[in-house]
Amino acid sequence: MFEEMVREPFIGEGGRTRVIGPYYYGFSVEIGPDGVPKVREWGNIRPGPVRPVVKESIEPFTDIFDEGDHYRVIMDLPGVEKEEINIEATENSLVVSTTGERKYYKEVAFKEPIKPDTAKAQYKNGVLTVTVEKKEKKAKERGVKIKIE
Repeated sequence: MFEEMVREPFIGEGGRTRVIGPYYYGFSVEIGPDGVPKVREWGNIRPGPVRPVVKESIEPFTDIFDEGDHYRVIMDLPGVEKEEINIEATENSLVVSTTGERKYYKEVAFKEPIKPDTAKAQYKNGVLTVTVEKKEKKAKERGVKIKIE
């Protein structure tokens, strides 16, 4: 198992070098309103069907807050410059990825549609905060009463 987690990239004229890691793994446990614990994992290593699966990009620790008329998403992205962060938003999701030495990737799906053009982001001390407004809910139309002739 460990041998498969060691990467052997080519260097120069057919030579090889062994690169072990880096491996990032973390988890948090929350107790939901129904009393059931919820485990959230992050990092670049995940349990696989037979052995762990290692990805090139790291999934950052992420908190999503539903604050009524908007969402606030907070991600830990240490070791990245502001210019290396790419953020894309659609009506249903937010995708954050980075370029450079440390590669992060996270797609956040929202329960309610958002207005992508209202997204605002701040990055300070390795923490990215994105705030985006929700779309207004359309009032449910009441049915029209129909007379029976």
